[in-house]
Amino acid sequence: MSCALDPRTNLDRAMAKIREAARQGAQIICLQELFRSQYFCREEDARLFDLAEPIPGPSTDCLCPLAAELNVVIVASLFEKRAIGLYHNTAVVIDADGKLLGLYRKMHIPDDPLFFEKYYFTPGDLGFRAFDTKFGRIATLVCWDQWYPEAARLASLTGANIIFYPTAIGWHPAEKAQYGAAQHDAWRIAQRAHAIANGIYVAAVNRVGFEGPADKGLEFWGASFVSDPLGRVLAEASHDKEEILIVECDTKQMEEVRRNWPFLRDRRIDAYGDITSRFLS
Repeated sequence: MSCALDPRTNLDRAMAKIREAARQGAQIICLQELFRSQYFCREEDARLFDLAEPIPGPSTDCLCPLAAELNVVIVASLFEKRAIGLYHNTAVVIDADGKLLGLYRKMHIPDDPLFFEKYYFTPGDLGFRAFDTKFGRIATLVCWDQWYPEAARLASLTGANIIFYPTAIGWHPAEKAQYGAAQHDAWRIAQRAHAIANGIYVAAVNRVGFEGPADKGLEFWGASFVSDPLGRVLAEASHDKEEILIVECDTKQMEEVRRNWPFLRDRRIDAYGDITSRFLS
């Protein structure tokens, strides 16, 4: 969805869309990254820390009862105020009975023009986690995490059936004509590759809309999609419209794919020690 300036408006709209998705049969519902506000990391402004909230807090106080009412699992991305002066980009997982199962704190924090996240977020310290929900075992990573095969692998090794990526990614308008198609294609391919390499479903949930001044704003490219364990895109949204994607993920397909492409079996875990090095010369 697109986001307004008022956080309450965004929460109300997200809750309405959750209800709509549940009416269409959704069981696990994932919202985009930092859905309660516009993407504030376009600038460095200490006043924007006021957008942060504790967990549990105002958002979970609304979403937990909603999950229980609708009998759905909700994955929601929040600006977490962990303590005074300590903030995270955090995804919460709420089970269908309304219980807050736990948190994932974004591990990889970018620092690029109009994506000044290092100013706001402390890197995650909870590791890569899976959550047993009523409708399946899932993992969640967040946006910049989606470029890292190590993160997808470790999330998969937790036994998850689906990796959800709440996302806020878009084009710099001045670059779109030259690089836009390639940037979007790389984003899509990277996540499909995670699905293939791990024999797992991947769901990327991005925002849409233009945010910020015309000369220094971001055009979020939407295009949320779900990939199956063979990397096939099962459903994909448009670049510029608010949409709800309902996709069936059958764990029997994971079993079939992993039996025929046994990447987990053939991993040389005895030979990967250097992966923890920054660089090998």
